[in-house]
Amino acid sequence: MIFRNIIKLIFVTLLFLTSCKSKKKVTSTYKKSPPKTERVSHKEEPKSEDNKKGEKETSKLKPIPENASYSEVVAIYIENYNEIAKEEMKQYGIPASITLAQGILESGAGRAELSKKSNNHFGIKCHKGWTGARVYHDDDKLQECFRKYKDPKYSFRDHSLFLSQRSRYASLFTYDQGDYKSWAKGLRKAGYATDPKYPQKLITIIENNKLYRYDEEVLGKKSKNKKEQPKDNKEAKTYIVIKGDTLYSISKRFNLTVDMLKKYNQLKSNNINVGQKLNLSPMK
Repeated sequence: MIFRNIIKLIFVTLLFLTSCKSKKKVTSTYKKSPPKTERVSHKEEPKSEDNKKGEKETSKLKPIPENASYSEVVAIYIENYNEIAKEEMKQYGIPASITLAQGILESGAGRAELSKKSNNHFGIKCHKGWTGARVYHDDDKLQECFRKYKDPKYSFRDHSLFLSQRSRYASLFTYDQGDYKSWAKGLRKAGYATDPKYPQKLITIIENNKLYRYDEEVLGKKSKNKKEQPKDNKEAKTYIVIKGDTLYSISKRFNLTVDMLKKYNQLKSNNINVGQKLNLSPMK
């Protein structure tokens, strides 16, 4: 009898020790392997092909030298963004020439304060329903809300959506995509800008920089109403002033002197205005 009780005691003791060991094992496993939801919340998502492509495009952007002239800045801007503008044209039907000209005019070719601090190249305001990042900038009113983008390319996409999804701009899409003059005038008529010279400013930028060539690349045909600036001083008769021009930069471009320009245009000072027509040879 005593022997049986000893056997039972030993058996119970072994069961108890085995149970404790099993519990410790479970607890240890839990600490090393937390629930799946915890791991996933800290896991970095793999980058999609679109994201990789976007990073590649951004890395290709050519930097602007600090001492670059305005014409050089514009040339670099066009080089950086013409492919994006052409892609937007393919998807939304907005002439690449118009998109680039608006970006150059409204962002100072990427150097305006708003575009530098928010990558907003088209001055698009927050408007109702915008839930993305934002910055505040003085415009028509003090400290107005503007959209902020992680990358300039998203600003170009928002520009396309802004025009294509608002009924007030529906008339624009009745124009030929190669007719940049009608698009420039149509933007003003639809209320995109209040400046009465806005259409001519866009047209001047397009023609001075031959931006219509990007429309031609997308359409596979020549632009409807292109007008090129003279290629050299022998052909040049007049020049339309764009933002950033000075008498000095214009004189260098056409192999003239500032005094010659002032004489040809009866200027008493070095002051010139955007949209002003300058004679590049003596008036007859």
